[in-house]
Amino acid sequence: MTKRWTSHQRISRREALRLAGTAGAAALVGRSLMRAPAAAQETGAPACILTPALTEGPYFVDEMLNRTDIRTDPSDGSVRAGVPLVLNMSVQRVANGSCTPLTGAVVDIWHCDALGSYSDERALGTAGEKFLRGYQVTDENGAVQFTTVYPGWYQGRAVHIHFKVRQYAGTSKVYEFTSQFFFDDAVTDTIYAQSAPYNTRRARTTRNSNDGIYQQLVNDGTGRSSGELLLLDVAQAEKAEDGFVGSLDIGVALT
Repeated sequence: MTKRWTSHQRISRREALRLAGTAGAAALVGRSLMRAPAAAQETGAPACILTPALTEGPYFVDEMLNRTDIRTDPSDGSVRAGVPLVLNMSVQRVANGSCTPLTGAVVDIWHCDALGSYSDERALGTAGEKFLRGYQVTDENGAVQFTTVYPGWYQGRAVHIHFKVRQYAGTSKVYEFTSQFFFDDAVTDTIYAQSAPYNTRRARTTRNSNDGIYQQLVNDGTGRSSGELLLLDVAQAEKAEDGFVGSLDIGVALT
């Protein structure tokens, strides 16, 4: 069973790149999705900021796979290759300027593998396979955790992971929120250069700066892009073999 992450060592981008170059491991580092003010950081509470919604895209399949480790294909037990990445996600309801944990919500994630393929897509030759897909149900703190791999890329998109939050009353769906999160391009460049199987592919052509979904403006009058608020905050795990840990705070309004 994958243990729940309770603490980690934050590292600078320079240190991350040094570790990736000298140890042959991918060191991930990013900005906090929802950077809390000092008081919130001291108490561990997330900032009450609504997460931008983004398109579902063409590759969502509702596989109903309740699992923490999404690297495997249930049909044959094979494990998708790639740099390990543990995702700790916290879903908070934003209302009246305050945050409360959203408990009992279904959180799905799905993304392409290191070579850019999604599972269970006939056009990609992966029909019937179910790697890198799964869901968890939020606990009393609104938290879920997934073990996956650093995603690859495909033509026309920056590196990203999709997620969906759903809430049910019995068997009836009463709420759904969909978005994506992104990765620092400088770190991705280092990972792809240093680590197999990423380094078996040609150089990618789409980065955050020219990804139309990343560049969608947030509807708050600031001129910020959605991707700026959706960069994953990542740090090195305590044990090298555990890879890296990413943290994502998600703020939703249920009305």
